[in-house]
Amino acid sequence: MTTQGSLSRKKKKFRFTQDTVFDIVVAAALLLIIVIMAYPIYFVFVASFSDPAYVNNGSMLLWPKGFTLLGYQKVFEDARIWIGYGNTLIYTAGGTALGTLVTMMAGYALSRKDLPFRNTLMGYFVFTMYFGGGLIPFYMVIKKLQLTNTRTLMVIISAVAVYNIIITRSFMESNIPEELRDAARVDGCGNGRFFFRIVMPLSKAIMAVLVLYIAVTYWDSYFNPMIFLTDRSKYPLALYLREILLTAATGAANSMTTDADAARKLQTMVQVIKYGVIVVSTLPIICVYPFLQKYFVKGVMIGSIKG
Repeated sequence: MTTQGSLSRKKKKFRFTQDTVFDIVVAAALLLIIVIMAYPIYFVFVASFSDPAYVNNGSMLLWPKGFTLLGYQKVFEDARIWIGYGNTLIYTAGGTALGTLVTMMAGYALSRKDLPFRNTLMGYFVFTMYFGGGLIPFYMVIKKLQLTNTRTLMVIISAVAVYNIIITRSFMESNIPEELRDAARVDGCGNGRFFFRIVMPLSKAIMAVLVLYIAVTYWDSYFNPMIFLTDRSKYPLALYLREILLTAATGAANSMTTDADAARKLQTMVQVIKYGVIVVSTLPIICVYPFLQKYFVKGVMIGSIKG
């Protein structure tokens, strides 16, 4: 008995040692991955406050050197920035609200087994993920609908994505049981009331995922506004930031043929503005993520497996 007890203790101790080593290795690997992914973001943020001379020669790694606010000064003193922020907020808020509602309704409808032609509709949606008419037919359709150069188009153009509908449908199938709908129907609850009063409150996790996905898409939107907008007062932030950066770069290039010192100063300014533009355009959406993270992880994982 003593020998068996001793062997049992040794096995437990060995297993504990293995588990500890495994946990340490996994934690170290995850920490390394976090550093690799987070450092570029941190570097851009620190570089936006640093003299580009230190950034270019590699002497600036962890802390700002030659502290300067020139990049932010040049970015924010341009009135176009505030116009762009206003337009982007309008497009992002409107598009996110519309996209979340429509995607939730589509995902719920496609999760219902009593929906006629459910598989056919789903197949049609999936088909559009892989095949499209291209930019020119798309532009012709938008023009025929008289939506070019309108804020309405900027709000609706990226509201719905088939991928979002698919993950919403999977979530609904896994988390909204048929028994719940049957009980609500017995109590006289119709489809619309069931969706808004029961399904929506039970789907906060997937709604957080949709809000984040759609909001990021709108906030970073650049190509569609460039193609469909001609009125500069309707430009989003991304287009104005692009203009500011191109203006500074063009000025530096033109100065190279006239004055070497002026060209060097302008080139330095371009580097500072570049990092400032990146921070200004990405910081707001990054600040939103921590508030949605707990719902985001749950919403992505729920519905990924059955049972």
